[in-house]
Formats: sequence, structure tokens, C-alpha cells
Amino acid sequence: MTTRVHTFCDDALGDLDATALAAAIRSGEISAVEAVEAAIARADVANRTLNAIQVNDFDRARHLARSPGPGVFAGVPTFVKDNTDVAGLPSRQGSLAVAATPARRHAKFTDQYLSTGMVVLGKSTMPEFGFNASTEYEALPPTRNPWNTDYSCGASSGGSAALVASGVVPIAHANDGGGSIRIPAAACGLVGLKFTRGREVPDAHAGEMPVNIVSNGVLSRTVRDTAAFLSQVERYRPVRSLPQVGLVAGPSNRRLRIGVVGRSLPEIPVDAATSTALHRAAERLAGLGHDVREVGLPLPEAEIRAFYDAFLHYWGLLGFSVQRFGSRVMGAGFDSSKTESLTRGLATMFVRNAVRTPQALWRLRRIEARARQAFTDVDVLLSPVVAHTTPELGYLSPANGFDVLLPRLLGYVGFTPLNNATGGPAISLPLDTTPDGLPLGLQLSADHGDERTLLELAYELEQVFGFPRITGHPPL
Repeated sequence: MTTRVHTFCDDALGDLDATALAAAIRSGEISAVEAVEAAIARADVANRTLNAIQVNDFDRARHLARSPGPGVFAGVPTFVKDNTDVAGLPSRQGSLAVAATPARRHAKFTDQYLSTGMVVLGKSTMPEFGFNASTEYEALPPTRNPWNTDYSCGASSGGSAALVASGVVPIAHANDGGGSIRIPAAACGLVGLKFTRGREVPDAHAGEMPVNIVSNGVLSRTVRDTAAFLSQVERYRPVRSLPQVGLVAGPSNRRLRIGVVGRSLPEIPVDAATSTALHRAAERLAGLGHDVREVGLPLPEAEIRAFYDAFLHYWGLLGFSVQRFGSRVMGAGFDSSKTESLTRGLATMFVRNAVRTPQALWRLRRIEARARQAFTDVDVLLSPVVAHTTPELGYLSPANGFDVLLPRLLGYVGFTPLNNATGGPAISLPLDTTPDGLPLGLQLSADHGDERTLLELAYELEQVFGFPRITGHPPL
């Protein structure tokens, strides 16, 4: 039996997105205190089933709501992912190996995030160190998908996705190092935009990474919330090396050249439901007057294969860095004996192939220029987000062990990592549903700095076809 979890009801939040909620607060129709109290009440109820909150900070949120900071989302309640520091709250990185030591100060991106005026209710759950594509653990309950609690909510920003999709908050922090904004957006029926590399204030550890693959952003239920957040990001810290996007307020009349990428590598097959959704979206785009064409892989197959091998090696390098040097980054309380099988397995895999590191890094650094050539002939690429529909809980659990889990992950995450290595922008949109009634997201990618085109096209698709919402079941 399908169990859906939502908290949409006739309270101060209603079914408002962050833009509408902020407008209601500005106008005095409701107060920020009322909005935060409603979100706390929803969180108390939903989290009993979803397990999406790592730690709450409700008392401080109530205090801050009395006088929220200025910004486009002033007074709107939100959550921050567990790998980004919020002063006074621990950042445990989804891991029992990390001590619950409160952060002394906000991360630099947290300051940028809170320049919107949002009020933080706490930290959202994530899988250990963000390495998994499902928010599941070896020794803790999983975070559940509000569309069907037997299924994964995606990862690594899974807790944020579950909280937004279920109506606890209208918008929440997420970040993406291999698909971690776009995958949970696809699983939970949300909008998830990965920015161009460098668009936002860099991640705290970006300067220590040989290749910076992480982008911070949000998960939202509407395109306009994501567009408004991007506009605030630009106002907080303009980036002269990238085209300014500005506030994108709706679709464009411009008709685009859209290339359809229907497959990844032969050993990563795309399932029937995902292929059907992709072709249906392509037909719809063509019906709107866009020039839609099949383009195949954005690079020759041999080059794509070499890229994925390099990305997997880099994934292993990150696992090794955590396992060997975690205490330097996460504090003296870090205990490497408590990490999960995925982290340990990635570290071991790296050690066995450490000699390949210079070549892998060279490939990842080279791929940006090569992949950008795909946008010479098209404006946007349309592809799946993941290679098959959202799996049931347990399929991607680290309790399976590394040797079982890794092939399953590689067969699922076939489309998102390329944009992390190249640094290009990409957005997941809930454009279809599976035969079981779960959301099915598809990805739009563009050249560096061209978030405007992605958002304009996203607006058009949202207005013409609509996005699915959890309905038909009473709230908790």
C-alpha cells in the first residue's frame, strides 16, 4: 500500500511557495513568527515518518523570526544540509564518525544563503559524507520519500528534498558534488538547479579539492523560488567572470536548439519508464516550437568512458581523504572506525589504484573545454537525471556492502557527474511520473553561465505542463 506523507493544510504556510510566503509576510497578512511556528508544527509531525531532520534549532528559530533579516525570502522557514556549518549547530556530515560539536561560526556560504532573510529551523539529513545517491545508513533509519515512504528520497540532499516535497518548508539548502541537488529533486518532484562553478560563494573545502566539483543551491517546489534565490546570490556577491543572470521572471519567446541525450554508457542502460518520459518531453518541447533533435553522447564514447573512470577514481580519492585525514577537517572527535562500508570501500579502492591519480585529475581538468563544445550546435541538452526510476529503500543501502552497492550506484547515477566535473549548469525538473505514481525528473543542461536559458525554459515547461504535487491524501 502506498503511504504518502504531506503536511499541507490550512495554516500560515498553506501550499505557498517561498516567494508567495515572503510576500504574505511583507504585506502583514501573516507574520514571520506565524510562518515559523507553522513550519515547526509540520516538522514535528512529518519527521516522525520521514526522518529528514538531523538536528533542530526550533527555539532559536522562534527568536530569529521576531526580527528576520532583510532579503527576498525574509521570514521564510528553511533547513540547511548537514554538511554546511550553521553557528551553534553540529555538522556531522551524515556520519556517526563525526562528533556532534557545534560550529563556532557560519560557513561563508551560509552567510550568503541567509542573506535572503530565511530563518533556519535546523539541519537536514544526508548520507555519510554525501557519497551515496540515497539517504540511507548502516545503523540508522533511512530518510523516506514523502511520495511513497517505501522508496528512496535520493541523495545526498535527501533530507532537504523530503522536507520541501512534504510541505514542511517551501525551500531548503542543498549542494551537489555528483548530482546531489538534481537526484533528490528528481526523486521527490522538485526543482533542483546546479549553478555554474563559481556562481556562489565557494564551498568551505573547495580550495582543498584538486578539482572543485561541489555547487551549493536550493531545492524548491517552483521555478520562481529557484530563480529568486539565484538573483539574491548574484546581489550578495557579483561574479565578473560569469554572465549576470539577473532575476528571471518568466519564459522567453526565444525558440531553442535542444539536443536529446538518451543514453550514457552501454553498461548503464536507461529503463523503459525513463526513456518514455524523455521522449515524451522531447515531443512536448518540439510541439512548443523548439528545434529538438537526437544528438547522442556529448563526447565520443571512449572519452565518456575515460571520464567516468576518472570520476570514480576521484570519488575514491575523496573517500580516502575522509578515512585518512578526517580529523583534520572534521575535528579531533572524528573516529574513522565508525565510517560506513561505502566510505571505507572507496578509500580501499583508491589505495589499490593510487598510481592513476595524476592521469585521473588530468582527465577531469581537461573535460571542461571538451564538453563545452557540445553547445556549439545546441543551446540546451535534455537527458535523464538518473538511468532508472527511484529505487525502493534498501537497494542503495550501505548495509549491502561496498561490492554490492557500488555497481548499483554506477548503474543509477549515469548522467549527473559530467556537469560537476565540467562546472556547467544543469537543472532537474519534475516533468513526468512513473507507472507507480512517483515523480520522474529530467535534466536540462546549458553552457557555462547560461542559467538564464535553463530557467526560462523551466518556466515554460512549468506553465504549460505543470509539475506534480502530493495530493489526494489527507495530511498527517
